[in-house]
Formats: sequence, C-alpha cells, structure tokens
Amino acid sequence: MKLYIFTIICALLPFSHQNPRSHWTLLPHTLVVEVDGSMGQQPLSCLESPEELARRVNKSEDIFWMKNGKKEPQRGNTYLVQLEESLGGGNYTCHNKEGSLLNHTVVLIQEEDHRKILVKTDQEDYLKCSTRNYNGEFHCSWTWHSSRVGKVAFIKARRFSDEGVTQCSVDTSSQRWACSTGESNFSCSVDDNGHSILCVDEQHCPYAEENQKIHITVYLRTKYYLVENYSRRFYLSEIVKPDKIAQLKGRCKRCENPCSNATKTLTVHSPDICQFEVKNKAKAICIRAKDALCNSQWSEWSHFRLKKGKKNKNNKQQ
Repeated sequence: MKLYIFTIICALLPFSHQNPRSHWTLLPHTLVVEVDGSMGQQPLSCLESPEELARRVNKSEDIFWMKNGKKEPQRGNTYLVQLEESLGGGNYTCHNKEGSLLNHTVVLIQEEDHRKILVKTDQEDYLKCSTRNYNGEFHCSWTWHSSRVGKVAFIKARRFSDEGVTQCSVDTSSQRWACSTGESNFSCSVDDNGHSILCVDEQHCPYAEENQKIHITVYLRTKYYLVENYSRRFYLSEIVKPDKIAQLKGRCKRCENPCSNATKTLTVHSPDICQFEVKNKAKAICIRAKDALCNSQWSEWSHFRLKKGKKNKNNKQQ
C-alpha cells in the first residue's frame, strides 16, 4: 500500500502549478512577472471593466488569444500564461470572433537574483555614471552582454530621501522619461546607440550642498522578453569627471597616445594657472585634471608632443 501511495504523489508533482513570486505593471499594457525557476501560471484578462464584461457575458467564448502573432488554443476572457524557468514572456493579444483587437499585454519575465543582460568591466558597477560639473546633468552608460543586446524599457530617477510617490511618464516615440516628486524633477533620454542615458535634475541648485543622493534605476529588456533592473545611488560630487583639457597647442591628432607608458608623473595641487619647465628631452606632455575639493574621478588624458628645440635649452609650458 505504501508503494502505491508514493507512486501517485510522484506522478502528480510535475503537473502542479505555482503562482509567480510577484507581478506588477511597468507601463500601461506591460506586465513584469518575477519567477524563481519553478513552473507557474499568470492569468491575463482581456476585458476588465464591468461594463465590457456585462456586454459580453454570453460571448466570452468568442474571444481568442494570440502570442507573438500566433493563434493560441486557449479561449475566453481569461488567459493563463505558462511560466517555466525564464519562459513565458511575449506579446499577448485578445480578439473578438471577427478578429478585431480587444486588448494587448506585453509580459516581461524577471528572474530572481539573475544578471544576464549587462556585464561588469574593471570590477565597477553595471552602471557607470559621471558628470562634467554640478549643474544637475549626468550621464550613465553600460556594457551589453555580447549575446543579449536589448533596449531600455523604463527609467526611474529620484532623490533618495523623497518620501512622496515618484510619478514617471514616457514618450516612447523619442525614448524620453520624466520623473517627479515633491523634491525633485528628473528628465532622461536614451542615446541613439542604446548604450547610455543622459539625465537632468531640473530642480537641482548647483550652488547648494546636496542633502540627498540621486537614485537612478534603469530597466533593460531583450528581444526574448527578459527584463532586468540596474540601480545606482550617488551624489553629483562623487561622479564628477572633468572634460579633457582642450587648450593645448601642438596637439598631434594622428599620433599614437603616449600617455599609456609615461615615464614620469607630477601631481600639482593648485586652483590657479600652473607654469612649469619641461626639459628638452621630453617628447610629449600628458595632462589630466580632477576636482580639488572632493575625491572626484580624473578626466581622460590630453596630450601634445613637444617640438624639438636647441640642445640643453628648457621649454617652458603653462
């Protein structure tokens, strides 16, 4: 008897279904479903308002569903999305008997504790953020995994201590997002190649001390309907990276960069114009800068090659 009971239980386990861990609406008609690798189901409704349901109470069986343009066997007002590991995402549409579109939902799958879409470089964060100054504008970039290049699905930006609800809107035609609370007002846009975003805190005062960190979250999705979110928190002072020093004479645009194998370095701490002598045997000068009042990032190297002069005569550089 015990042997038969054990056999029946084992036969039923593969056919049991679990609900997904959670789900929420990312955008109108876009649903994010969190999964943990086990099998489950996520119900979708075609007609949601009571008025629509009342008009079609006897015609629900006339509703048919399509997934990514292919007709599905399920019919009726409710559709059960079958979830297994990272599968189940797609563009689900419901239609009436004549084939007219009634509703649509894009289902995006988010796997628990997985990071597959982006890769880290040089042990840094997935999002690399920097700003040229303190005017409230900053830039964040990332590196796609070679086999999972996708696109930005959503951007959320706010000051970290904002207690109010963050309201975000999107202009899908131009890939622009706007997020506002009582204390901050951010606007973000995606660059043309899809590798970075540019954001501005429009209520930021460059002359006031920052009391709250910026919290930026970017949702990225692939063509296989997988979605992942990546976040960073920072003060603008922590990500300041000055531009290259442009006022260099004698810059050689076609020459190889000599800064990668510099033989001697000198660090100068001064808010004023610096003037120093360079010996004639030096072939090139490499210069970079950083904010003197905080531990900011260094700018990229700028370089120019020295013109050959008379022997034993020092060149004075400013």
